[in-house]
Amino acid sequence: MEDILAQLGHGFAVASTLKNLLMALAGAFLGTVVGVLPGLGPTAAMSLLLPLSFTLDPIGAVILLAGVWYGSQYGGSTTAILLNMPGEATSVVTAYDGYQMALKGRAGAALFVAATGSFVASVAGLVGLAVAAPALASFALKFGPPEYFALALLGFIVLFNVTGGPLYKSALMAALGMMVSCVGLDKMSGTPRFTFGSTAMMDGIDLAAIVMGVYGISEVMEQLSARAVKASDIARVKLRDLYPTRAELRRSVAPIARGSLVGFLVGLVPGPAGVISTFLSYRLEKRVSRHPEEFGHGAIEGVAGPEAANNAVTSASLIPLLSLGLPFSAPAAVLLTGFMIHGVTPGPMLIQNSPDLFWGLVASMVIGNIALLVLNLPLVGVFASLIAIPKQYLVSVVCLMLLAGAYAATGGMVTVWVAAVSGVLAWWLRPYGYDPAPFVLGLVLGPLVERSLRRSLAMYDGDITMFAHNPLAAAMLTLSALVLLVGLGLRLKHLLSVRRTQRV
Repeated sequence: MEDILAQLGHGFAVASTLKNLLMALAGAFLGTVVGVLPGLGPTAAMSLLLPLSFTLDPIGAVILLAGVWYGSQYGGSTTAILLNMPGEATSVVTAYDGYQMALKGRAGAALFVAATGSFVASVAGLVGLAVAAPALASFALKFGPPEYFALALLGFIVLFNVTGGPLYKSALMAALGMMVSCVGLDKMSGTPRFTFGSTAMMDGIDLAAIVMGVYGISEVMEQLSARAVKASDIARVKLRDLYPTRAELRRSVAPIARGSLVGFLVGLVPGPAGVISTFLSYRLEKRVSRHPEEFGHGAIEGVAGPEAANNAVTSASLIPLLSLGLPFSAPAAVLLTGFMIHGVTPGPMLIQNSPDLFWGLVASMVIGNIALLVLNLPLVGVFASLIAIPKQYLVSVVCLMLLAGAYAATGGMVTVWVAAVSGVLAWWLRPYGYDPAPFVLGLVLGPLVERSLRRSLAMYDGDITMFAHNPLAAAMLTLSALVLLVGLGLRLKHLLSVRRTQRV
């Protein structure tokens, strides 16, 4: 524990330099703005900032991108409470009771509890990150190619079962992402694959361009159909109205604690953990409440628990990313792209090889969360007014910046076309239930899966049964099979019940 505190102190020294401090504050501020604007999302905003990160050093770039990620969790609750328009999917549950509190004149109390719960959960999650990530990284040093293949496969299987859509659609998107990751020179043999004779494709399809298209361009295209909001629709909240009553504070303490724990645990699982954690927290609070009939009508617990849960998820999602190099969520995949752009490979050796980056990132997140708590409450009216910006102006600027960033990634028009085409395709497929998250994760994890499998087979002369003789790999593969079978069973049961209902 003393070693962790010493390393964290070193991290604060790194994060407190003027440049890194500015990056943390800028990321947190931009994240709040992104959270307030419905639909844009942290993933799209992080994709938008990827070109800017080219000009920064690795530590500053990662701090900026991470700041947008956790900052957006704060901003999403603002419009959910004031306008019943969640800025983020993770704030949908907050709107259930937060907006009802606003209708009763308690918007200020709801905003205060949401911000406080977010801060407490974020800091608690960062403590868990500081303790768990080094321990997991030390354990992961024992991993070989078979273990990494089994772990990546387990991540895919779990992701398929929690995305909420049909299993085959998630599998198809992940398979498409892995296929795209194969384009370019084979890293083991040097043979061109799927380049169709194009020298521009020799280096593969640029990951940053695809991320900017799938999560940037597709998101802003989606916003073209969103309804406009007038400034007169936004409730005014004065600073003196932000203080909750003693009863509201007392009723918020336990939900914040439970939400922090739920969010942290769910954040370790692949998939849309932020959304899942808020629903789980809301159901938990409603179940343990002495007055469950108040939920949906302005229960403070319905704001405190879910807001704590979605913020704890961010810290927890960084654990598999930083210690194993596995992104279990879309924002984590974009952050991994930021690492890769600067030649940094997250994984078991990151903490040993780049302690300044790891501990500086953790410390900067603590600083950024403090700044968010200080800024969000006094400036809640300013942030809320941003939602009245005309959509056509916002979309035009964002699209222009995304395409310019795609060009800057390689200095060629190929990446611009990649970003544009991938964005249009992602937008077109979304109404049909094809989530882009499995595609991006397949694109990111595809090289790891292929490399680990081929190295494993090379180590054991092509004997596929070697996975059964490796205890850890065998355990993870068995767990993958169980998760897949349980998921298929539950979906089959649901399908049969629907057909039985239709017959009746």
